[in-house]
Amino acid sequence: MSGHSKWSTIKRKKGAIDAERSKVFQKLAKELYVAAKSGDSNPENNPTLRMVVEKAKAENMPKANIESAINKAKNKANDENYESVRYEGYGPNGIAIMIDCLTDNKNRTAGFVRSTLTKRGGNLGTDGSVSYLFQRKGVIVLEKIYDENKMMEDILNLNVLDFIVDDDSYVIYTDPNNFIDVKDNLISLGYDRFIVSEVTFVPNSYISLEKEDMEKVCNLIDALNDLDDVQAVYHNLEM
Repeated sequence: MSGHSKWSTIKRKKGAIDAERSKVFQKLAKELYVAAKSGDSNPENNPTLRMVVEKAKAENMPKANIESAINKAKNKANDENYESVRYEGYGPNGIAIMIDCLTDNKNRTAGFVRSTLTKRGGNLGTDGSVSYLFQRKGVIVLEKIYDENKMMEDILNLNVLDFIVDDDSYVIYTDPNNFIDVKDNLISLGYDRFIVSEVTFVPNSYISLEKEDMEKVCNLIDALNDLDDVQAVYHNLEM
């Protein structure tokens, strides 16, 4: 299990998240609400909800905030209704972009996404136009504080897709259905210093850009992430 990590993209996303933690908590609360509303409100009986809870914990979302969002979904008097919608398109220099949203107004969100892409050198594509360039995987990134040989030996006993040693982190890819089990096993083995732990879309390949073009793409990604309805943006840019 080896390879070259392209994880700087996620690291950059994490840096942006740290700068606007309150906004991220609001978006996570919406994800928790939808996951709890659409199934069992007990994370142990609802794999989708548990994955969102794990994602919220990875972002250091307070336990009280997590419980509040789930309890809100259990309140039958609450009439909030969010829909999950995914947009596919292109950014400057043809980078592929997938945008996941939770919205209570699909027309408004579609307009925001289309306008944001167009104003910054991109365009909205059709369903399936770029999704074939990505694979949905569980992604676990750990601080590089553990013995590499020991960790590799332990990882070989788990059902993972890949284990990558990066400059300053260990990156583990899993099948989405095995993500929770792998994370639980890692914790039981003493590996619990997570940088990222989530099920997300991972590009099959990446492209590199010159500095000026990179700045244009970064501005587009930041603008998309600033939209209230956008939960996540996936793209195949090496940063």
